[in-house]
Amino acid sequence: MDHTQTQSSSMRFLPYLVAATFFMEYLDTTVLATALPGGQMAHSFGVGPNDLSLGMTAYMLALAVFIPISGWIADRFGSRTVFSGAIVVFTVASVLCGASNGLVEFTAARVLQGIGGAMMVPVGRLIVVRNTDKSQLIKAISTITWPAIVAPVVGPPIGGFITTYASWRWIFLLNVPFGIAALIATFMMIRNERASDPKPLDIVGFLLSGTTLTFVLYGTELASQQGSSLATAGAFVAAGLALGVLAVRHAAAREHPLLDFTTLRVPTFSVTVVTGSITRIGIGAVPYLMPLLFQVGFGLSAFRSGLLLLASALGNLGMKALTTRVLQHYGFRATAIVDVAFASVFIVACGCLTPETPLAIVLFVVFIYGVTRSMQFSTLATLAYADIAQKQMSSANTLWNAAQQMSIGLGIAFGSLSLRIAASLRGEAGDVPHFTLGDFRWAFLFAGMMTLVSLIGYVRLSPDAGRNLASRSG
Repeated sequence: MDHTQTQSSSMRFLPYLVAATFFMEYLDTTVLATALPGGQMAHSFGVGPNDLSLGMTAYMLALAVFIPISGWIADRFGSRTVFSGAIVVFTVASVLCGASNGLVEFTAARVLQGIGGAMMVPVGRLIVVRNTDKSQLIKAISTITWPAIVAPVVGPPIGGFITTYASWRWIFLLNVPFGIAALIATFMMIRNERASDPKPLDIVGFLLSGTTLTFVLYGTELASQQGSSLATAGAFVAAGLALGVLAVRHAAAREHPLLDFTTLRVPTFSVTVVTGSITRIGIGAVPYLMPLLFQVGFGLSAFRSGLLLLASALGNLGMKALTTRVLQHYGFRATAIVDVAFASVFIVACGCLTPETPLAIVLFVVFIYGVTRSMQFSTLATLAYADIAQKQMSSANTLWNAAQQMSIGLGIAFGSLSLRIAASLRGEAGDVPHFTLGDFRWAFLFAGMMTLVSLIGYVRLSPDAGRNLASRSG
């Protein structure tokens, strides 16, 4: 087998390598979210459980600051150098998190881990889209998308199991063997591609974009915490949006902006960023609401609640095998329209579940939600790169990842706000309201309606949107 054949063979396995690193990053976050309330970590550090949310916030803000610069760093230093370096940083930070004996140490390690994640996910996605022929792009994007889809639903049961039967430190230490294996595979598979004419660093753009994402994400995180001031949270979000306007104006006046918003002139890319963000907010509220429904509304333990969520994971994985064929046969526009309509219906159906609902129906509703979530996210992730020119790939990838990260935070906040609004409409007072099944019904209805609103954007898509991908894959 000659060098060309060996390289071609390695490229076939590239999406699986990138997907593995994504899963390590996404799972780490969702598992930790389950472990925090349990008290084991708080007891180790001698602090209250609420204080540990600082570690989650620190990680999220590190992502917000460094995602916008990830594309520039990859173009300047080479994609393999940055990706492998991100794996090393993330793995070392995982060890430091697992070895932490105090809140300050843990928070610092989480910041370092966030920097690694901010480089690893966007640059990994960029490596795949740059090295995958358009004829194989649907399959490749479907492969690297499933970790973000599956991790939020398998994380809770894994987190519950680890914190119940072992030490919370294993949440982080388990990353070490995976990180080492991924690092070895990276040097075997990935070429160190870099831009032939790297652009100068847009420092003002970096500061504006980082501050924008930080304010918006911190505001949404604050809004999602019970007992926090909605006015303060709203002020942070408003300040972030104002800075975002300045960032867009700055980018328009620059020859080489850090975030190139001209990519939004490409209709298929614009739909995945703008309309797709609305979809992700609605669909993304469910992984926040569903565990609370099962634990607070049904009275189940965190572990048993997590087991029910595995039905969603099965739906996600089951749909992944059919994604390419569905998109080839029906096209992107029809698939997006039908799928988002079904997603809206089954999100509302989740809110209609009660403790008396037969288990088979509960599992069916959760399973179909997982199917629609997987299909819509894979459709968006693939369509984003359908009409993007190679020279704009890095800029488009950076903007897409920034929008995705922001919509994830907004989805969680939207779910929390929906519950708080439902409780207040019922007349519930106090900083920590008691939620009823009726509150969850309204919250899921709000999430379903938010998802349905995004249907307008998909209807406006051209009937042959992404046709070049589907036809080449045939």
